Amino acid sequence: MHLARFPRLSLGHFPTPLEPLHNLTKLLGGPQLWIKRDDSTGLATGGNKTRKLEFLLAQAQAEKADIVITQGATQSNHVRQTIAGAARLGLKAHVFLEQRVSDYGEAYQRSGNVLLDKLLGGEIIAHLPNGADMQQAMEQHAAQLREQGHRPYVIPGGGSNPVGALGYVACAQELLWQSAEQRLRIDHVVHATGSSGTQAGLVAGLFASNSGIPVLGISVRAPKEKQEQNVWNLASQTLELLGVTQPLPREAVVANSDYVGDGYGLPAASTLEALTLLAQHEGILLDPVYSAKGFAGLIDLIRQGRFRQDENLVFIHTGGAAGLFGYQQPLEASFAHG
Repeated sequence: MHLARFPRLSLGHFPTPLEPLHNLTKLLGGPQLWIKRDDSTGLATGGNKTRKLEFLLAQAQAEKADIVITQGATQSNHVRQTIAGAARLGLKAHVFLEQRVSDYGEAYQRSGNVLLDKLLGGEIIAHLPNGADMQQAMEQHAAQLREQGHRPYVIPGGGSNPVGALGYVACAQELLWQSAEQRLRIDHVVHATGSSGTQAGLVAGLFASNSGIPVLGISVRAPKEKQEQNVWNLASQTLELLGVTQPLPREAVVANSDYVGDGYGLPAASTLEALTLLAQHEGILLDPVYSAKGFAGLIDLIRQGRFRQDENLVFIHTGGAAGLFGYQQPLEASFAHG
């Protein structure tokens, strides 16, 4: 894999730390838990999208774009990081937000990532209802901007296309380098999977490196078969972009959708437990939409005995703690019942 042939910016703090979770390993009785701190990428509180944006915004710059357009849920981490990346490059950022969650009052609508979107200079073009065709809304807006003489660059939700997935091909390479440096045998990589770009990039990168390391995505939204198909499609497209001709086996993509709960952006009891355990035993903040659901799945699978005690599991922390402030209601309710 020759990532150097693709345009790429330097937006994040890499490599991100790979740290042991000694306290939780002891609490859960093994296996050996490690965490890859992609919450520490440094762009406006960090997160996994920074890796993708290094490639996506490099392409926008190469195309001489003057406005970046993207979309996400109201408390989208991707939207926040995209606006921050655009600000670094002196570009305007136009965003569309989707009202996927309506249960958590004023804090959800105005604080957390929404507050940061505005602070970073993003322009919220519209707040659309749940289920709206967000891609169509972006394309229509881009067409209007072109008529006005602008050069917009459209980034899909989550930055999840083959160019964006290159960011997690790079992460796979980084992880393999760190495992060699630390003499750490990695038996499993686990993370929260949503728009597919993170898992697709990891799968593509580890597959192309012949590492043999399996990736388990804990879905935050879609049913298992749909999530796996989305990831496989994108991972295959990413490998094609990289020039890898060996086909990706369908069984190389594994997702578990047992921890979605009531739906996207709605933390289940297990989500809140995972948040609390990592905060109070390791001093690390997860987010209630992605990383805590992923970690909740990992905890439950450990409790079920799905992993051997001598195995080393690496959890990819995809960031998003800024969104905690939008979830004041369920968090305070969990404290009251704690």
